[in-house]
Amino acid sequence: MEIDAPVSQTPLIEEHDVEPASKTGLSLFWRTFVLLALLLACSVWAWTETLHELEAEPRAVQTARQIGSLVNLSRAAVMHSDAIARVSLFKTMKDQEQVVIVPREPKDIAEQLDKDDLGAYMTTELKRVLGPDTLVATRVNNVEGLWIGFSIDKDNYWLHTTRDRIEQPGGKIWLVWLASAAALSLAGAAFIARLINRPLKDLSYAASRIREGDFEASVLNETVNTSEIRAVNVGFNRMTQKLAKIEEDRAVMLAGISHDLRTPLARLRLETELSVPDAQARAGMAIDIEQLDAIIDKFLDYARPGNHIKLVPVPLNDVVHACTETMRKRVDVAFKVVLAPGLLVLADAVELQRVITNLLENAVRYGKSVDTGIADIDISARHQDKLVLFRIRDHGIGVGPEQLKQLTTPFFRGEAARTEAKGTGLGLAIVEKTVSRMGGAFVLSNASSGGLCANIQLPRATAQGN
Repeated sequence: MEIDAPVSQTPLIEEHDVEPASKTGLSLFWRTFVLLALLLACSVWAWTETLHELEAEPRAVQTARQIGSLVNLSRAAVMHSDAIARVSLFKTMKDQEQVVIVPREPKDIAEQLDKDDLGAYMTTELKRVLGPDTLVATRVNNVEGLWIGFSIDKDNYWLHTTRDRIEQPGGKIWLVWLASAAALSLAGAAFIARLINRPLKDLSYAASRIREGDFEASVLNETVNTSEIRAVNVGFNRMTQKLAKIEEDRAVMLAGISHDLRTPLARLRLETELSVPDAQARAGMAIDIEQLDAIIDKFLDYARPGNHIKLVPVPLNDVVHACTETMRKRVDVAFKVVLAPGLLVLADAVELQRVITNLLENAVRYGKSVDTGIADIDISARHQDKLVLFRIRDHGIGVGPEQLKQLTTPFFRGEAARTEAKGTGLGLAIVEKTVSRMGGAFVLSNASSGGLCANIQLPRATAQGN
């Protein structure tokens, strides 16, 4: 009987039954890009520092020689001019060259030039050009600039000019060049990473198409320039061709098996009906023939290729009703159906009906009560976010925890208490395979109060198939 009771909020598939989602990380493209970008950034920095060091000494020496020449020229001009002309000379040098010459007093407070590489190169070269007694200062009497102390006929003077003559090039120029180098490096890293990643991406896509059974869309380019990649593509294509031929041969073989076995079985059943006078023996032989026919169906279902499933919105309530309707006339089964209204799943209607039928047959076969001989089967379903959770539970003796994961192994039929001669061990394997092909998950568990629970998760769909 069907009971329209409220749907329980207890999850159909427990959290410990569901495999955790795999951790996601950077793709090969981004890992290659980041590593190349770091390598290029370190290279740009190293080259910048190297060029800076290589350029510092020559520039300091050149600047020192220019300033030395300026001091010598200033000294010569002062020595060969009279007092009146000297005033005009000093004014012209200050206005046009930003050079000031003032007497050097013993009480002057001078601060030496910076002791970095540039300052050391400057001081050494100026003393070589102007003499060992030359003073080089960056501040005199709290006035900043470049101060050069020299002598004219035992009179001491300061030549004062701006620090622009020895300052390094402006920071904006370096920033522009560094930004340009960084941009070109990143563009190169992206191009190289894409070049490396593209063949692997094509190979991954082709492998995924083979997994779905689409052999025609998995052909790789055999004319690429890189010899290693070309060899991989050629080997992959030859493997794909062999797999396609194997799949084609399998389809032909399955069709032949279906025809060659069912024809003699049909003839054998007809002969049994006509030649066996004993009704009981005739009925037993008919049952054996039906069992053989059912076993053939199981084998063919399990061996059926999985590339013909088209997922569409399927009303789960209607499929469940159709599957249970054919079994309601039996006296050895009772249903308790609790379904949320209007459930739509993204599935193949025929495959979904085959899944539910297999689960119901399994529940009827192994879930009968020892006392009453009736299989009480609970069917429930509800939606949760983007999933529909579906459960079929029997009230039998259940299965040992160590055997739960083996029940979906082909030809495994469990312990003797749940084994019958007419079982093939393929029913649950077919269910797991079919649910997986429809993008769902299938988990078996023991109910706390006894019995086996078949839990299915399927993608939820709307009327438009979203």
